[in-house]
Amino acid sequence: MATAPIPAHAALRDLVLVRIAVDGGATRVETIRDVGQMVSHRLSPGEWRQTAEAALAELVADGLADDKRGRYLATQAGLARAASYLTLRKPGPLGTWATVRDSLVIARALGLEAESAPKLKALATPEGLRALIVQKAFGLPRRVKSTPARLRAELAVVALERAFGNKIKTGLGSGTGLSAKAGRLLAGQLSRRPRDFGSDSRLIAALAAEQADAVQPTLDVLRTSILKRFVSETLDGGTTAAAPASPRLAASSAAAVARPPAGSPRPVAANDTGPGAGAAASGAVAGAGAGTGPSGRGNFDPGGLTLVRPDLEAFVGEVIRHASRFAEGWPGNRKAFISHVWPSIRDGRPEWGLSEIEFKCMLVEAHRAGGLALASADLKNKNNIKDLQDSAISYMNTVWHYVRVED
Repeated sequence: MATAPIPAHAALRDLVLVRIAVDGGATRVETIRDVGQMVSHRLSPGEWRQTAEAALAELVADGLADDKRGRYLATQAGLARAASYLTLRKPGPLGTWATVRDSLVIARALGLEAESAPKLKALATPEGLRALIVQKAFGLPRRVKSTPARLRAELAVVALERAFGNKIKTGLGSGTGLSAKAGRLLAGQLSRRPRDFGSDSRLIAALAAEQADAVQPTLDVLRTSILKRFVSETLDGGTTAAAPASPRLAASSAAAVARPPAGSPRPVAANDTGPGAGAAASGAVAGAGAGTGPSGRGNFDPGGLTLVRPDLEAFVGEVIRHASRFAEGWPGNRKAFISHVWPSIRDGRPEWGLSEIEFKCMLVEAHRAGGLALASADLKNKNNIKDLQDSAISYMNTVWHYVRVED
């Protein structure tokens, strides 16, 4: 038997409670105006006005708010419930609505629970909000002071693990061994439109905007997108309040009529432990793994081919097989240019859906794991300068150009 939908006023009443729990409370008009900015994409002005009035009346009836000459103030029970809803470490004064909305409500929407004051403060800056969105979405450690370069290196590791279908835990550690450009190109594969973003800051900004479904990575646009998504998930039943439900909810929900959801949920790959999983927990950030393959490009290529990423063993076997076709040199020192092996792998295993930067970084991981051996060019001449340039992979203090082939 299907569960009866929760009416809008019941789903949003905790958000209304937070609005009147701030310093000075709020009038009916202020509540409708301020919270209405978050719900306008789902409820018409008339629907929202009725919803807000019903929520306020229910809060008063349940002893969570007092109506004092048109101004609603949260009672002690209401303040405690608001603190629980916002997952605060301990109840206390909330401050102004602008401060609460831009820090505590944003944190709640992102699924950040009982965060420290420095992390909440970081949400007030574009760089801090973008970093926390990306860290949450891709399952990275949440650090207040995380530079774009450090985030890029950590994202590169996530991208490499996904290139292997999340079937390995890479030995690249923090990912700092890759050059900045290579790491940025690799991390850029996590985008819905993989490309060279030009700088680490632009990479983080673009990924944050994608994860929040924001058209721009500016502070106001990110906040608006996060809050609207949070409201949509709340109305659709994807986000539940931390505090217990109202006793009237059971009776009122049976008669409610559900509003159609904004969109159907996108599937998450079973072996995807990154963005899809992190975002599903909060419902406020769109998971990069949702409906996408390991590189963020989708489980199907434009031709309809299902993408199946290789594990390390399968990758090594195919690389050595293809490299054997292009190997040159004398017995015991045969090797193939990486730039010759790459097109053969790309065309021979289209179901892998690899990009060139993914392929090259997977070679580095295979070399580190001892599955195959890479080699550097000893002598350079004008005849193969383009092959050398196209083959180059820089890691730590070494540049590799060849895949060794054993006789």
